[in-house]
Amino acid sequence: MLNSSLTDQTLAAIQGFFWPKVFWDFATKNFDGAVKPVPILQIINLLFGIFILAWEWPLGIITHSVLHKSIEARLVVYPLSTLVALLLYQGTNAGLYYLIGMGVYFWAYSEGEIVCPVPWTLPRRYMVSKV
Repeated sequence: MLNSSLTDQTLAAIQGFFWPKVFWDFATKNFDGAVKPVPILQIINLLFGIFILAWEWPLGIITHSVLHKSIEARLVVYPLSTLVALLLYQGTNAGLYYLIGMGVYFWAYSEGEIVCPVPWTLPRRYMVSKV
């Protein structure tokens, strides 16, 4: 779910360079300075998309770090990424996907789930052997 949202966010940022538009421009024109003449919002979306792609997929240098294993860090960074994605017109789908993903991560965190130290593996069970 989050892999599709971060891909959508990255592609929306690239598309935003060509067609700059803020989602909330129907209500106010105050946010137009964030997308043109300098594409600040698009650059921020692109950086968040690439960073979260490296975090979720995971990139080799992030694999065994505390950041990769931390669900709490994800619950701090994803709302920021959601806000940035929802501000850009092309990134609204990514923002909605992030909201769903944050709900799932919060549910996993409240249930006590962990992120495995080695990506794409299952957590080890420690069996108590009877002697």
